[in-house]
Order: sequence, then structure tokens, then C-alpha cells
Amino acid sequence: MSFTQDLAWNARHMLRTANVVSQLQNCEGKRLAVSTHLDIKMVSFYEGYLKQGGELFLTTCNPTTVRDEVVEYLVSLGAEASAWKNMSESDWQASLQKALDWKPTHLCEFGAQLGGLYHASSQTSGVVASLEGTGSGVSVLDKMPLKHPVFNWDDLDAKEGLHNRHMVGLSAWQAFMERTHLSLHEKKVVIIGYGLVGQGCAASAKSFGGQVIVAENDPSRLLQAAYDGWHTASLNDVIAQADVVVTATGVAGVLSESMLSQLKVGAFVMNVGHVSHEIRLDAMTGYQVEEVMPEIYEYRKGEHYFYALSNGAMFNLTAGYGDSLNAFDVSLALMAAGVKHMFEQSDQFENGMHILPDQAWKPFL
Repeated sequence: MSFTQDLAWNARHMLRTANVVSQLQNCEGKRLAVSTHLDIKMVSFYEGYLKQGGELFLTTCNPTTVRDEVVEYLVSLGAEASAWKNMSESDWQASLQKALDWKPTHLCEFGAQLGGLYHASSQTSGVVASLEGTGSGVSVLDKMPLKHPVFNWDDLDAKEGLHNRHMVGLSAWQAFMERTHLSLHEKKVVIIGYGLVGQGCAASAKSFGGQVIVAENDPSRLLQAAYDGWHTASLNDVIAQADVVVTATGVAGVLSESMLSQLKVGAFVMNVGHVSHEIRLDAMTGYQVEEVMPEIYEYRKGEHYFYALSNGAMFNLTAGYGDSLNAFDVSLALMAAGVKHMFEQSDQFENGMHILPDQAWKPFL
């Protein structure tokens, strides 16, 4: 299927987003800098915004999820960009600064890379408001003195309950089976983290035949996992038994070098959290690394080896298609509604973190 066909197919199935775009007022004078995943499903909003006269600067929240053809297409419509697939860490950090140097009036991001940089700087004017769509980003910004209103849409029930709880796990296991040519039958699957993403990963793993074990540091979440019927254990006790280990925490380094060295021969590790360094693959300096299949990296030291899916990047979106169109349509409509709200209502809010108000998004569901 060609890129043009993909765009047309997406447009047929993302009607909620199209509805929000149709209600955007004239966006002339709005300068929106974004740090999001840049896959084809994002086009329906960014294209509509550009056609309404808005200015757009594209960066990414994750270099592994950039689709170069998406960036090229949006640039052809008038966007500016500093993003390409697998850009280096230094290029990525430079792109974030370029986005701020572009003098945006508004920010829209996943992970607070732009917002964190802006609020840590001495710059005190320019950005009117921003929109944050991840728990990790909200956590970062909550610890900072905010210079403008920041609208949190990650904690909306419609986002958490749909994308976080259902879509991440489903799309991750679909990608796992497609890339490895394996099912989860007879496999012990250890899920690290039992937030909504971890819950969805556990449920989907079971439906695909996996034997699920949940490891969680938070005692209340661990109790919830037990009440949901999962076998629970400390990671130390089960790491050597696991056939597949999934990180779903949003915390860097949750799967350490010592844990990785204890993996059974041929085990898989997979990250579905927003942070690309949840798995400390960078610490495995004594291991030889080879991409033995697309998106499957073998780490080998002597007779010991394991497989890192997408080399630790967010697997469901790096190696797979991510959310289904109908589910992502809800998420993108929420984001677009949040941008609309920023443009029209942010001057009514004080500096600080605010949950995106019901009236901003519920009419579009």
C-alpha cells in the first residue's frame, strides 16, 4: 500500500479527529511546536491544523518512532521540522532547542522534553500554554515552577482507559508475534509494572496463551494484581524463569544490568513504556550485538544470549503499527481538542498544571 493510500484509508476511519479539525477556528498567528510520535496516524490532525493557517514545528518524543515520509509530507504542506528516524541523541537534543528557538506560542508533547527544557531555562515569555499527554511528562512538569498553564490529558478516563489499558498491550503482542513468528503458548511472561499499561499487557498476554507473572514495587498495585488473579512475585525471584520480560513503568533503568545478566538463554525483553531506557541495554558492554531479524537484537556473551526487541525502544510503535485506527482516533481527537482548548481558553487559567476540562473534550467523543 502506498503512502497516499494509507493517508486516504486513515482519513476514512478517523472521523472524530476530523470533527475536531473542522471546528478549529482560523489558526493564523498560532505557532505550535510538537514533540510527539511522528507516525502516519498523526497526519490527520497536523494536516488539518496547517490548512487552517497554523504554523507547525515538528520534533519527536522518540527518534525510533519517526516515519520519515510523514515528516517529508508535512514539510511539503508548510511545516518546519528537525526530526528523522533513529536520529542520534545529540541531534535529538539539538532539535528540541531548535523548536524553542523557533519561538512557539504553544507546545504539544509526549514526555515533557520541550516543556522541561523551556521551564528550566531563563526564558520567561513566548509560550502561552502547553499540552502534555504522558504520565512521565506530567511527573516531570509537576516538579517544576511552571511559567504558563499546562493541560494534562493523559489522566483523562477516555485516554487512560482506552489507549493505556487496552491498546498498548494488544498492539505490542501483535507486533511480537509478527516479528518473532512465535506465539506466547508455554511461555512465562513477566510484566514489570502494573499501571494501566501493565494491566493491558498482562490481559493481552494471557489471551494470546502466555503464563503471566506480575512484578510491581508499589504494594497497592501488587495487591491489585493479585486480586485480578495474576501470579505476583519479586523480579529477583522470577527473572531467571522468564521467557519474555516486559517493562511498562515509564522509569529509566528499571531492568538493570544485573537483571539482564540473569535472563535465561533465549529470553526476550520488550519495552512498552514511554522512556526508551527502561532496559539498561547500554550497560551490556561485554555483549556482542547483532540484529538477527528485523527489530530483534541478539545480545551474546559466550554461551549466554538474550533478545532485545527494537533494542529497548517502545516496541509496539517502533516495530508495529501501534493503536488501531478507531482507537487512535479517540486519542488523537482528545489531543486535538486539547490544542483547540489551549488556543481558545488558556488565558482563563493560572500558571500551573490543569487537567483538561470536560467541556474541552467530551463533546467530541
